[in-house]
Formats: sequence, structure tokens, C-alpha cells
Amino acid sequence: MFTDTPQRPELYRAFEREVPQWYRDAKFGIFIHWGAYSVPAWAEPTGELGTVERREWMKHNPYAEWYYNTIRIDGSPAQEHHRTVHDGAPYDEFLDRWTAAAFDPDDLVDLFRRAGAGYVVPTTKHHDGIALWDAPGTGERNTVHRGPKRDLVADLAAATRRAGLRFGTYYSGGLDWHVADSGPHTGDPLEENRPVDAAYNEYAFAHVVDLVDRYRPDVLWGDIEWPDAGKPDGPRSFARILERYYAAVPDGVVNDRWGLTHWDFRTSEYQAGKESEGSGMWENCRGVGLSFGYNQVEDATQYLDGPGAVRHLLDVVSRGGNFLLNVGPDEAGRIPELQRRCLEGVADWMAVNSSAVHGTTPVEGAVPSDAPWVRFTRTGNVVHAVVDVAGEVALDLPGADPGSARLLDGTPVPARAQDGRVVVDVPAPTVPGPTVVDLDVTRRGQG
Repeated sequence: MFTDTPQRPELYRAFEREVPQWYRDAKFGIFIHWGAYSVPAWAEPTGELGTVERREWMKHNPYAEWYYNTIRIDGSPAQEHHRTVHDGAPYDEFLDRWTAAAFDPDDLVDLFRRAGAGYVVPTTKHHDGIALWDAPGTGERNTVHRGPKRDLVADLAAATRRAGLRFGTYYSGGLDWHVADSGPHTGDPLEENRPVDAAYNEYAFAHVVDLVDRYRPDVLWGDIEWPDAGKPDGPRSFARILERYYAAVPDGVVNDRWGLTHWDFRTSEYQAGKESEGSGMWENCRGVGLSFGYNQVEDATQYLDGPGAVRHLLDVVSRGGNFLLNVGPDEAGRIPELQRRCLEGVADWMAVNSSAVHGTTPVEGAVPSDAPWVRFTRTGNVVHAVVDVAGEVALDLPGADPGSARLLDGTPVPARAQDGRVVVDVPAPTVPGPTVVDLDVTRRGQG
């Protein structure tokens, strides 16, 4: 998981179009990183992406899903951990130890639905090259033939759509440490050791075409580039994948990590790629903790709780983005307790306040605050002031009618105009997390 800053060549501008309304309105999605790396479930919880120097980051990688890479970096703590705890076992032994014994896709997706997610995007092949479906060319190195002995992509797709949510697929197009390995990454994987040849392009091309044909994903989410051999126009180019995809899924969306291609939305990740935020449609992703894959080393000090996840969601949505929050199941398929507790907290808040999230737009002219914490979203002529403190709070909200201040259930909230601001007396929250106060906007042109 790393961001890049692609520039679209002329070939791909032909695919430019309006981003489908369902994706604009959804605001919130769930990412799932689940793989053989969920067996060792180990990484150093060093810090958020974008806050640690890249080479230091790689040697002390907090992403548990990068375990296969980090254990090959000489002198890394992960390498020592692997030698000590797992006796230096070949990585693929974790595939055979991955059971998915407690995996209940309907239970997982019901939690995501209650948390207010509009779409679910599981990994289908991460950088370790293990496919979660019977992908062409993988032989028995996939979850259908080994480990779980299930098509996990199909299971999640069916459960997601039964719940009325949109389904997406993550695919690592830029890296595959098994079929196209060129040694461990110690710096930026976008710049070193990335497979670019025609053979790997053919392999990845067949996979993505198969994902499109089998699962018709509503979101096609790529990562770490695309092999250079597949970038120029040709019968096995990524442009041909896009043609096939949009024909099969006319209202599907594609992210910006497929290399120098087309995208419907840009991406940021933790603190990296912030330059992509606010430019057209964008999406921020992060884990509940510091890792995407389950990391047994992490504890509550690294995890978002429910109110923390809600604040992050509202910060992103208030600035015009979507938020893709990742969960990392354990090897049996359970959502670890702290992650589940976070999502249950989001679900409790969304049960009361979801109208301040879904289908909203940013509020032009409103000024957010971190002390006290305040964010704004808008539905039509109603502005939702999301405030994480009780008592009197002055809102920088031009054009708002103080006499209209109310909670989402219609309960009036005391408010007055003062010095060009609106001072509201925010009641204590009914559920943990910020309180939403609605105000009618009378000034034309807001929003």
C-alpha cells in the first residue's frame, strides 16, 4: 500500500467521465486485508505512513501484510522475529496454516452495513502473490486449493451484495513477490524492484480480466502501479482491461494506483498522498490501527476507537472525500476485538447520525475547527454542524439561521447570532462521539 502521483497520458483520457453518484454518496467503505500474513500477524507499530522516512519505514514496517518482504531485509526486527518464533519457515507454510475456520461473511458484512459502509473492498491478491480465488496461472497457490480451501472472493461478494452493499476488489498489480520477485524492497517500491516485463503483464492481465468477468466489481482498486509492458496501447494493455471493465460494470469506479492510466478517484493513505485530497473525487484509506493486515502486537494505543473513527470519517467527508476504513481479520476470519469495538462504536453513532454523512456535500465558506472539534457537511439547504463538545460553541457558518438550530430528531437547540458567527448550546451526546446540530442556510450560493 503506497500512493503514487500518476499523470494521465492521452491514451487514457478517452475514459474520463463523471464519477457515478452512488460512489459520491456512499462516503464510507470498508477495506479488508486478509491473507497468509494473518497467521504470523506481526509487525512493529512504528508510525503512520507519511510520517517515517521511507528506508527506515521499510526496515521497521508497521504493515503486517508486508511480512514476507520485511523478513527478507537483513537486520530487520521482523527477520529476527521470524527466525526466533517461526524457525525461519518458508512463507508459504503460512498459507497452509491459514484456516478461515471461523469465517462468517454474512456476519462480517452485517457489521459493515450497520457501521454505515456503502461498499466493501477485500484484497484478492496482495504483494505476496497468494490469490483468494482460483486465479488463472496460480496453480494450487491460492485459497481454493490450499489453506482455507474456499473462494473467499466469491464468499465476500455474495454476502456483500445480499446486504445491499457495493462490492469491490483490491488487486496488487505492481508487485508479486512470488512470480515476479526481484528481491526485497528496502526503499520506495514504486522506484525499485518493480516487475515491468511482458511476462508479468500477461500474468496480471489475466487475473484482473478474470476478476472482472467473475465478480463484476463495483470498485476496481489497484495498488503499486502496473507493469510497464502493459501501459502502451495493445491487445494486452491496461486500456483493454478498462474497456472490458466499463462494458461489464458501467457505473463502476477505478482508483489511481494502476500506473499512468485513467482513474475515477484519487487516493491518500494515512498521511501519505495528501496532495491528492481535494482534487476531484478522492478517497482516504487507513487501518483501524497502524497496519492493514492484523497485527497482534498492536494494542488500544495504536487503534482508533468508535468516536475517533467517526471524527476521521467526518473530516474526510467534510472536505469532499470518501473514507475507506480497513479491518484485518485474524487467520480464522474473526474481526479482532479492538477492531470490532471500533466498528460497533461507528455503528452506534451512524444509527443516529448517518444523514450527516451519506449523500452530503462540503459547505463552502464554513470554517472547521480542531479546538473545539467542528466539521460541516450539507444536504440541500441544511448544514450539519458536527461538534465534538457539549456547551456553547461558536460556529463560523456564514448564512446560517440561528433560529433553525435543531438536533437530527427535530429537538430545538438554543442558538444566537454573535459577531458574525452562530453560537449554539450543544447538548451532551446521546451516543459516544460528536453531536450533529442542523441549521438552515439562508445565504444563497452556500455549498
